[in-house]
Amino acid sequence: MKWAWRVGSYRGIGVYIHATFLLIIIWVAYAHWAQGHDLAYTLKGVFFVLAIFACVVLHEFGHALTAQKYGIRTRDITLLPIGGVARLERMPDDPRQEFWVAIAGPAVNVVIAIGLYFWLSLASVLSPLAELTMTTGPFVQRLMLVNIMLVVFNLLPAFPMDGGRILRSLLAMRMEYSRATHIAALLGQAMALLFGFIGFFSNPFLIFIALFVWIGAAQEASMVQARSAFDGIPVDEAMMTEFHTLERDDTLQRALDLILASSQQDFPVMDDGRVIGVLTRAGLMKALAEHGEQWPVERAMSTHFQVAEAGEMLQTAFERLQGSECRLLPVLRHGKLVGLLTMENVGEYMMILSAARRFSGRVRQ
Repeated sequence: MKWAWRVGSYRGIGVYIHATFLLIIIWVAYAHWAQGHDLAYTLKGVFFVLAIFACVVLHEFGHALTAQKYGIRTRDITLLPIGGVARLERMPDDPRQEFWVAIAGPAVNVVIAIGLYFWLSLASVLSPLAELTMTTGPFVQRLMLVNIMLVVFNLLPAFPMDGGRILRSLLAMRMEYSRATHIAALLGQAMALLFGFIGFFSNPFLIFIALFVWIGAAQEASMVQARSAFDGIPVDEAMMTEFHTLERDDTLQRALDLILASSQQDFPVMDDGRVIGVLTRAGLMKALAEHGEQWPVERAMSTHFQVAEAGEMLQTAFERLQGSECRLLPVLRHGKLVGLLTMENVGEYMMILSAARRFSGRVRQ
């Protein structure tokens, strides 16, 4: 993710802080400083917010490590002002696995809250809840209360939040997956309208959450609908068969000539008939700005790419394409490059398929 800094990693999962996250730290520091110009009080406020987001990171690792158990990689975890985002390559296809991945995050907050409660009980320092606010009261007890609030909030059935994914997984155990997603997405957008309405009259922050839920629910529903449309379609029906390639000893000038002469933006790089890399448009422009047109393609290409087999199902290849750092998948048949799969040509294929199906439906009528 752009404008994000890596602060650590665990089990191969990088943790990043987005630049906008600093805004909430600045805002909290200013709000505490304005109350009394007390440095110690201000630092306590900032430290409390950092402790909350540490719990958020643990919440996201709950999702990530559970997904890892099912063979699903997590690209990274990024802290944003609205919370944390664990970018899983995909959600499990099995609804039972999706249930456990979705519920693992809130379960971490439950464990934290219970642990803090026993600590406070043993220390005999529990204060009445009526005396607690987000800024006043014992630090540990406020942190326990925040974790309880995180559990309750995340379990709301507002798809694609945790509660919405849990609902979708439970529905998918009893009905077709795309229909379960459609129902969960509609409920999620209804919750988004409720968040927005409440936020308009009380807390404007809820309006941002409403937008996130509304857009996320719509995108998830569209993606699942597209995946269901791929059923039974092999990759070689949707792939591009007319394309250009580069050789490892070509220069960037050759790539520039091909971009200007065609609509292709990314190129497989070949060596003795084998695909050894992919030169993306972003990689080309970066190398061009730093080294000029005569820089060898081999020095600018990415070697972190995935491939698809011509006979495999489009649905599984499309999921890999979505999770790939490159914008294309070279398509192989018996080790030989026979096509390219990109988000653009998959989208065009689906539009053609949809139009053909509508025409076929009208003919049958």
